[in-house]
Amino acid sequence: MTRSFVPFDSHALLIEAGVALLLAVLLMLGVWLLSERIHNAGIVDVAWSGCFTLLAWIYAWLGTGWLPRRLAIAVLVSLWSLRLTVHLWRRVAAMHPREDSRYEELRRKWTPNTGIKFLLFFQVQALLAVVLSLPYALASLDVRTTFYPLEIGGAILFAMALIGEASADHQLSAFKHDPANHGRTMDLGLWRYSRHPNYFFEWLIWVAWFVMAAGSPWGLVTVYCPLLMLHFLLNVTGVPMAEAQSLKSRGEEYRRYQRMTSRFIPLPRRSRS
Repeated sequence: MTRSFVPFDSHALLIEAGVALLLAVLLMLGVWLLSERIHNAGIVDVAWSGCFTLLAWIYAWLGTGWLPRRLAIAVLVSLWSLRLTVHLWRRVAAMHPREDSRYEELRRKWTPNTGIKFLLFFQVQALLAVVLSLPYALASLDVRTTFYPLEIGGAILFAMALIGEASADHQLSAFKHDPANHGRTMDLGLWRYSRHPNYFFEWLIWVAWFVMAAGSPWGLVTVYCPLLMLHFLLNVTGVPMAEAQSLKSRGEEYRRYQRMTSRFIPLPRRSRS
């Protein structure tokens, strides 16, 4: 069967998307209620990463495509999503009852009616999760009974990116837990070659999702997923906020690190300047 004649079940996609959106909205509503109770909006990050496991298994359940493909996508998404969920949960729990500085700032900006504004924010996260999960949905509708090269290549890229992201997170966590490193800038391991290797490998995971979906009917439209995630990481909530906080806390030391180390893509270090 050639790609041109692969059938596409648009009705099934609408059902998947509708169920996924409903459950994501309900999940984020519950998380918002919990955040109001404990006065910590940082748990939205934990819920958002975990939401992708829920969505992937919804698509595996409702999808009309080849069952091994549906299960493979759900398992791979779960490996990434649950690892990130546990990592973020540990970070939020370690800080609690203090909120992440991003949400402290939003709380100040959104006074009064903070609760309602956070509710809307949480629901936007639900919608965003569903929009970004389209690669899983489209792959779950692919009826071809074999894994093709793009899927295999995407899976290999995913494995490399997951190992890279987990390694970067582990290296940074170990560095921070050593009292001797208090107030110092992490510039060892992967962090010697990129100021944000965790974000770089996170982005590669989204590239992998696109690659795996690209061979399925309408899969090429999901190119917006890695592009949108790259925008978020480089221009919105990722790198800019992390760098601003590092400059605030470590000043000139971090500026030297910036001059010597690539901002995003791991590259050889530049000479001192």
